[in-house]
Amino acid sequence: MAPASTTSSSGAAAAARRLIGCRRRTEVTPLPSPPDSPPPKKLKPMSEILAKAKYAVVERNDYNDVSCEQCGSGDLDDELLLCDKCDKGFHMKCLRPIVARVPIGSWLCPMCSGQRRVRRLSQKKIIDFFRIRNCNCKKDKCSSPLEMKKRRRRSGSLVYQKKRRRLLPFISSQDHSERLKQMGTLASALTALQMEFSNDLTYMPGMASTSANQSKFEDGGMQVLSKEDIETLEQCRAMCRRGECPPLMVVFDACEGFTVVADGLIKDMTLIAEYTGDVDYIRNREHDDCDSMMTLLLAEDPSRSLVICPDKRGNIARFINGINNHTPDGKKKQNCKCVRYSVNGECRVVLVATRDIAKGERLYYDYNGYEHEYPTQHFV
Repeated sequence: MAPASTTSSSGAAAAARRLIGCRRRTEVTPLPSPPDSPPPKKLKPMSEILAKAKYAVVERNDYNDVSCEQCGSGDLDDELLLCDKCDKGFHMKCLRPIVARVPIGSWLCPMCSGQRRVRRLSQKKIIDFFRIRNCNCKKDKCSSPLEMKKRRRRSGSLVYQKKRRRLLPFISSQDHSERLKQMGTLASALTALQMEFSNDLTYMPGMASTSANQSKFEDGGMQVLSKEDIETLEQCRAMCRRGECPPLMVVFDACEGFTVVADGLIKDMTLIAEYTGDVDYIRNREHDDCDSMMTLLLAEDPSRSLVICPDKRGNIARFINGINNHTPDGKKKQNCKCVRYSVNGECRVVLVATRDIAKGERLYYDYNGYEHEYPTQHFV
């Protein structure tokens, strides 16, 4: 009987060991995490992941049935843009803002691209954005336009004065808070387009150099800005550096996009702004779809012709819209013009008021001042 009891006791002990081992495997205490371990990552929502994810469009075999999502018409297929994400069609003139040229490369519709949020900037950020200099010293005795007019009396006959009219400096708003509001709208528009503010022509590596911008290369010559008008131009630039900007507001219109509105009375022949941006050769921008390029130099040798490209850097002149010069109503809206001058041997472009502009009136000029090649028939 002893061997039998020994066998049974040994079997019971083995079963107990198996039970204990099972408990150890299933009820083991988790090891504590090391103190320097990073916190658990937060999961992004699916909408955010899909918005940033790469996409691929499966092209159809037949696009004859594509119609515009806005007007529902399939006519004018040469003006029908296809979104590279949703593959839907949109007429260029049905989009808001209107697309004047066929985009180069990929294009996304307003729903797929989304609208950039326009930020409102604080007073300190506005001052830093425009690099305004704090001037505690007294202003010059002849700093105001009225005193400048008193000091520089016109000489010559009345007939001479009518033939040649001098440029007038803009009159900034007297209220400091109003000027900050005006500059804030410009800073928000530039930020929305991922641009930097620049009140000068910039010469970047790989583009045109400073030596290329000489008015003597202009085919047929370029009109020279007089000494008095150069003083007016420099006075306006000095005012901008002090934070005394022209009385203009940049607003967003669903039809025209960003546009400029007068925030005060602007007299005829007032120098509104200088057109600024990166200077480049026209030959480098033949296939560029930037809609704000400005002719700077039309040289006898086409390879030397220059344009101003405000796609990276610029000022408020970049947001002044053009007229539809194919209709009488469009031509009536023009209230300023773009003029090229030779300033100390350098080509410069300035925007000048062609009549009195009332407060609340939008600013327009003719994009086709020289070549008449810009398509404006779809402009509002």
